[in-house]
Amino acid sequence: MTIEAASEKDAARPVRYGMIGGGEGAFIGAVHRIAARLDGRFALVAGALSSSAEKARRSGRALGLADERSYPDFAAMMAGEAGRPDGIEAVVIVTPNHVHVPAARAALEAGLHVICDKPLADSLEAGLSLEPVVRGSARLFAVTYNYTAYPLVREARALVASGALGTIRTVQAEYVQDWLTEKLEDTGHKQAEWRTDPARSGAGGAIGDIGTHAFNLAEFITGDTVASLAADLTSFVEGRPVDDNAQILLRFASGARGSLWVSQVAPGHENGLRIRIYGSKGSIRWGQENPNELLYSPFGDTTRIVTRAGNGATAASSGLVRIPAGHPEGYLEAFATLYDEIADAIVAARGGGRPDAGLVPGIDAGLRGLRFVSASIRSSRAGGVWTEV
Repeated sequence: MTIEAASEKDAARPVRYGMIGGGEGAFIGAVHRIAARLDGRFALVAGALSSSAEKARRSGRALGLADERSYPDFAAMMAGEAGRPDGIEAVVIVTPNHVHVPAARAALEAGLHVICDKPLADSLEAGLSLEPVVRGSARLFAVTYNYTAYPLVREARALVASGALGTIRTVQAEYVQDWLTEKLEDTGHKQAEWRTDPARSGAGGAIGDIGTHAFNLAEFITGDTVASLAADLTSFVEGRPVDDNAQILLRFASGARGSLWVSQVAPGHENGLRIRIYGSKGSIRWGQENPNELLYSPFGDTTRIVTRAGNGATAASSGLVRIPAGHPEGYLEAFATLYDEIADAIVAARGGGRPDAGLVPGIDAGLRGLRFVSASIRSSRAGGVWTEV
């Protein structure tokens, strides 16, 4: 076999990964597994799927993992996979937030690429402790802010960057749900339990769980950063120790102004992530519940509907679609696009180079999310005063 043929074979080989968390009863683990396999770029070969050894083994069998590659914890997985010729190249971390940093640190120190669900950590301090490990590693570190990979989010980013909107003046972002309108955590609901427990989720409730997505999207599309904010965080459900609603004013480094509404107690809203950006020459509007349309309104002209694979779309988005125009793509496909770009970076690094994942969010985006949560909590506790991010 020639060197060139070997290289081609290596490039075609799926990335072998192990999953930390994501066992039976978990939501986001299944989403990651679907996204990872949609384009055939990844293969799940190992896992530490639960903090319960029996549940981890049972979960592994349900996913077709060999018993010897279904581990009781992530440390055992790192050790067990290290000596195998077919060992894992990457880990996917889909645990409650407090496990993200220790698992990521162990994986990077073991020479593995890391794909970590958001937010980066349960606190800013924990995230900052991981930063030097990431920067000192030759491995990829990705944080799955998956909404950045929707085709029309990339289109929106390109429109802003092109100057089509002129000088950005106002950014309105919101992410509202209703699933925690009642005290679901008291019913034994697994997802509600850990997301409302500060020991596992961190001090931020709704702002950490979904507010970081809206904040990330505002910075990603505008290419700007939030310099300061004034936050009013509320826990409307009695006895809930973390926020379930927040109104936050934003000041961007460029001078633009904005606001962000986050809620998990807004009846009638299922997954209402929306963003509106207004500039001196026009505006754009996008919502993830109808992700295949972006509204672009040049000032003084007719509003245009830019679609995912047809009308008005440019190379910024058209290369990310898998099926013809008129066939809807959404959450799972956007997640898969992120995985596809991560795979490109990992495969390119197999020859020894440092992986470059392009627009895939990494340690910087992860830390920005934690700074947003920390600043929001500090602002609210001080009575809503303006606080630097």
